Amino acid sequence: MAASSETRGKAVAQRPPPRGKIAAYMGYKDNYKIAVRTGSINAGHTLLHEGKEIKLRIVPCAFVNGSTRLLVAPGALYSIETLMKEVEMTGVRGRIGVDLNSGVILPEHINRERNDEFLMKKVGSTGSGVGAAMVDRVNRLLRLARDFEELKPFATDVEREVHDCMRAGGDVLVEGTQGMYLSLFHGQPPFVTSRDVSASAVCSEVGIGPKDVKDVVIIFKSYVTRVGGGPLEGELSEEESVKRGWMEIASVTKRKRRSAPFNFALAEKSIRINSATQIALTKLDTVFPECGGVTDYAKLSDRAKAFVKEIEERLDVPVAIIGTGPGTTDIVDRRQK
Repeated sequence: MAASSETRGKAVAQRPPPRGKIAAYMGYKDNYKIAVRTGSINAGHTLLHEGKEIKLRIVPCAFVNGSTRLLVAPGALYSIETLMKEVEMTGVRGRIGVDLNSGVILPEHINRERNDEFLMKKVGSTGSGVGAAMVDRVNRLLRLARDFEELKPFATDVEREVHDCMRAGGDVLVEGTQGMYLSLFHGQPPFVTSRDVSASAVCSEVGIGPKDVKDVVIIFKSYVTRVGGGPLEGELSEEESVKRGWMEIASVTKRKRRSAPFNFALAEKSIRINSATQIALTKLDTVFPECGGVTDYAKLSDRAKAFVKEIEERLDVPVAIIGTGPGTTDIVDRRQK
């Protein structure tokens, strides 16, 4: 959706998975004035930048651009310990802000969640305290950033900063979390997370409306993965997953991810729910190893290009960004310049 006037900036809502690499690339390449992280610390984002692997749970992946203002949305939840650790690790103190209404996860939330047998054993919760904190938020009991002295140096009005930026013609990147089928509303209960993770919800967590969004970039792996319980159509055996090189370890829980071939029906539904305008396709090199490190579309193998073409034809959305390796710049960028 286009911004409301030519003088306004634009927001780009970026949807999972794997978010880290794509969000980092877009932040680095497109020079956004502001990048906003939504969601919570139960979703880890991993990126490889300048030869260093970086795992983030709340700092926006666009931190790789040293001129970008970094914000944590009012709808986000995090522990102060996780936030401070990442601020120091990334060296972003002085250019990151957290909304006064963002929620703080406390040790009691972690304990409540980890002692819940249904969540831990049936659903496969990460045990990060996110669900318990969300319950307290709904019950109006959750303590917010405004309640903690140690967060005062970071406290800001994210909604105001974002709208002031767009009004001045600046562009904003909004980083979502978790796969579409973990959505509380649109997933497969009870094997879901504690919030909606669609593009609409991502924007709501920040405080921007549909008319402020220019592009929704939906991110698909070249195959499907899932961690924890729940159905997975076409699921491969662990042996076959390892054989294909599709076996992954979740960055937060360290659990093995289950895998299956690309699912067009799930992708089509996700396109509809998110009003996607662009597709970012990652892990192409995992399915087609000969494409590792390629940055020119013409140099992709014929079978890889046939796969990309099939996705575009069946989903009717352009594959604008293609990941061909672990590095932030291992990218084929097909967007209009």
